[in-house]
Amino acid sequence: MKINDLVYGEFFIEPLLENLINTPELQRLKNIHQGGASYLVNSKWNVTRYEHSIGTMLLIKLLGGSLEEQIAGLLHDISHTAFSHVVDFALNNKAEDYHENIFINVIENSAIPKILENHGYNHKEILYNESKWTILEKSAPALCADRIDYTLRDMLNYGTISNEEVKEFLPYLKVVNGEIVITSIEKAEWFTQVYYKEVIDFFMHPLNAYAYNKLSEAIKIALELNEITLTDLSKDDSYVLSQLKNSNFKDIKSLMNDLNYNVKVVEDSNNYQIHQKNKVRIIDPNIFIDNCLYKSSEKSKLIKILNKKALEKSKKGVYVNVLKTK
Repeated sequence: MKINDLVYGEFFIEPLLENLINTPELQRLKNIHQGGASYLVNSKWNVTRYEHSIGTMLLIKLLGGSLEEQIAGLLHDISHTAFSHVVDFALNNKAEDYHENIFINVIENSAIPKILENHGYNHKEILYNESKWTILEKSAPALCADRIDYTLRDMLNYGTISNEEVKEFLPYLKVVNGEIVITSIEKAEWFTQVYYKEVIDFFMHPLNAYAYNKLSEAIKIALELNEITLTDLSKDDSYVLSQLKNSNFKDIKSLMNDLNYNVKVVEDSNNYQIHQKNKVRIIDPNIFIDNCLYKSSEKSKLIKILNKKALEKSKKGVYVNVLKTK
């Protein structure tokens, strides 16, 4: 199977990966938006979990990761609910890990274990101990394929960075002692700036915060009124959106009507209707220079400043003044 990816280019992948990609569970991610509610207020914010899952797999492949780690990367987000992390807000789950809590159940009720078994693999050994895959996943502030891919993919799709910048950056990624590092201080500074454009300027954009607030409130009310169930949330964005828009309850209808492309908001801590705090996301990439590993903040004053500002903004949250809803 040949894949032509926006971020990493053209790759041929193994038949096993093709079989996994063609499962209903993976195909479902084509209609799960990475940015949750964001595409309902800005049509350009439309990256999907499917694109990100494929991309994470390809980045692991690019960095020399094993087929098993590529499999883990491909399937790492397979249990994301409709609208991704919006559901965490609806459930008041501050860790934003609801999809991780239902991961095993999703896998066990799919054809994935059988597909892996038919190719000689034990699905539990590959999928139920993510900590063994250190290219795929590392706790912040370290780098990992998951974190790198969603940052580059979102910012490239949204026009914040260019294909040329991505192509210039990728060769500076390297795996040392099982961990992704950057081999240039300048490129570490570039990626850190791009990352904060993602998690601060985009995740905490006032329009994004507005959309999350309205949709999570609609889902919360719908769950309380049994208009939808947690099982419904395991379907896709289109299904849940239809259920909410066709609700018989005026509060839900009103919230859904407020999600459109005509909304106008500004950030204003003195005059606001919505205050939202996201999970704190800080990075301090390891850099590998002259055969030595360093935290990038040890070598870069800019990264120290960026981290301080990002932490302050995360703790403060975003204050949204709604100017127009229709």
